[in-house]
Amino acid sequence: MSRISVRGFAVASATAVTAVGSVVGVASGSVAAPSNDAEATASDATLLADIPVGQQAQVQTASLTQQATAQAIQADASAKKDAEEAARKKAADDAVAKQKAAEEAEQAAKEKKEAEEAASKAATADASSFAVQSSYSTAQIQAMAQSMVPSGQYQCFSNIVDHESSWNYTAVNASSGAYGLFQALPGSKMSSAGSDWQTNPATQIKWGLSYMNDRYGSPCEAWSFWQANNWY
Repeated sequence: MSRISVRGFAVASATAVTAVGSVVGVASGSVAAPSNDAEATASDATLLADIPVGQQAQVQTASLTQQATAQAIQADASAKKDAEEAARKKAADDAVAKQKAAEEAEQAAKEKKEAEEAASKAATADASSFAVQSSYSTAQIQAMAQSMVPSGQYQCFSNIVDHESSWNYTAVNASSGAYGLFQALPGSKMSSAGSDWQTNPATQIKWGLSYMNDRYGSPCEAWSFWQANNWY
C-alpha cells in the first residue's frame, strides 16, 4: 500500500523544489553536505511521490478538513467559555439587584411602620383630655375613637369593635370573662393604658389601638387577621 503524507500539497511542492535544488547542486560539483531540513524535505518529497496523482487532492482535502474541525472545536470552546462568563456575570448582577430591592422594600416597610406608630402615638397622646363621665353613649365613644385613631385606620378599628362588643365598654363575656370594647382577656391587661380601664372608654381605646399596632402593625392588618380567623 502506498504511504500518504498529510502535510499537504504546498509542503510537498516545497520539498520537491528543495530536492531538485539538491540534485542540481550535486551535478554542478558542489560538495556541501545536505542539512537535516533538506533530508526531511527530500523524505517528504519521496512520500508524496508515492501517492498517485489522482489521490493528492484527497490528501489535501483531508488535511484541510482536519484543520477546519480543529478550528471549529476551538471556536466552540471559546464560545462556551464566553457564554458561561456572561451567565456568571448576569447571575451576579441579578443577585445584587434582588438584594438591593429587598433592602429598599425593608426600608420602606420600616419607614411606613414608624410613620404609623408616630401617628398612633400622636393620636393617643390626647386620650386623657376627655372629661371623665359616669357613663358614655355609643356616639361619644365612637367620637373618642375617631379623634384617637388615624383616619385611614378608623374603619378597620371600628369593624373590630363592632364584632367584639358592639361599642359596649362594659361588655363582659359570661364564659371567659373577657371585658370591654376589645374583649381583652383578662380585662386587667388594659391597666397598662390607665388604672381606670374598667370605666373609661378612652383608656380602653388607647389600649386597643396600641395592641393592634404592636401585634399586627395596624388596625387594618388586625382586621384582616380577624376576618380570616374570627378572632385577633
